[in-house]
Amino acid sequence: MRLENKVAVVTGSSRGVGRAVAEAFGREGAKVVVNYSSSPQAAEEAVAAIKAAGSDAVAVKADVAQEAEAAALIRAAADNFGGLDILVNNAGFTRPAMLHKMTEDQWDAVLGIHLKSVWLCTKAAQPLMKAKGGGKIINVTSVAGVVGTVGQVNYAAAKGGVISLTKSIAREMARSNVCCNVVSLGIVATDMTEKIRTDEKLKEIYMNRILLKRFAELDDVTPMFVFLASDEASYVTGQLICVDGGYGMI
Repeated sequence: MRLENKVAVVTGSSRGVGRAVAEAFGREGAKVVVNYSSSPQAAEEAVAAIKAAGSDAVAVKADVAQEAEAAALIRAAADNFGGLDILVNNAGFTRPAMLHKMTEDQWDAVLGIHLKSVWLCTKAAQPLMKAKGGGKIINVTSVAGVVGTVGQVNYAAAKGGVISLTKSIAREMARSNVCCNVVSLGIVATDMTEKIRTDEKLKEIYMNRILLKRFAELDDVTPMFVFLASDEASYVTGQLICVDGGYGMI
């Protein structure tokens, strides 16, 4: 098992990519703090799946865009499992609108959950990882943060910010033997992308941008997270790694 005896926190892990990553970590032997904000049943299902795989997990409710709640989430790793080795900053949602119609609330909500939360959770994780002599931080960005997108300037700005934030974290935390990388995803088959994948017009637009001509399945993306969380990636830091079927190079 590649993550045996490791402790991980995965934000936004009651559904979608976050849940798939949390469960993949569990199958590799990690103890996992499953984070949710509004779906306790789904979070407990993820916990059950991890326990069924032979590892351990706990579900913790937290709005990671709020400092006290982000800190409590990270502290749960130490309280339940004795420390923290891996942090995946994945939590997110969208509030789409064209630039001229977007409200300040829409802007603030998306920047908060996608960008501010990465800073808050990493800030809280830093002393725990330093105490253990190292760790792995994996941030999640999107092709939108690399090439931009129409109708979601808030999301694209936040995801672009995550890339720069990752590089700064990697520089600051290298002295504590902490590696920090960012994974850029394209269109992954989750409930968040259902409209894109089912609306024939949108499907055609996006499919024409993906070199491999298919949307990603969860099993296409989770192996990269496992690798970056493992000891095999102990000399990889500050990197933007695209798992997007070639979308980001168009």
